[in-house]
Amino acid sequence: MTGAPADVSSEDLLARILSSLEDDKAEDIVQIDLRGKSSIGDYMVVCSGRSSRQVSAMAEKLVERLKHDFNRVSRVEGKDTGDWVLIDAADVIVHIFRPEVRDFYQIEKMWQPAGAPPAQA
Repeated sequence: MTGAPADVSSEDLLARILSSLEDDKAEDIVQIDLRGKSSIGDYMVVCSGRSSRQVSAMAEKLVERLKHDFNRVSRVEGKDTGDWVLIDAADVIVHIFRPEVRDFYQIEKMWQPAGAPPAQA
């Protein structure tokens, strides 16, 4: 857990991420439990913003909140274009998409069991 206090659980981090995204009006928030499936993290969160501007703003605010609340420095990719922003907060990976980009990549479907509906947050 790079740059974070040792007592921050992945569940606490996930809860803060979800509340941040909800506060910023993210749409179609899906959380995926990766424990036992992948070593990239414990959880993945996928959501949408209505525009490139909203996607970038949500990502920026989330990174600021994680730094402020948990002293966690997150790696960010794609914030400048705002089509698809990836935030690596170590234990939780966050993908924020514009809806049409999300529809194209359908990233959450790769991690769901066959035939299972996505877990809404």
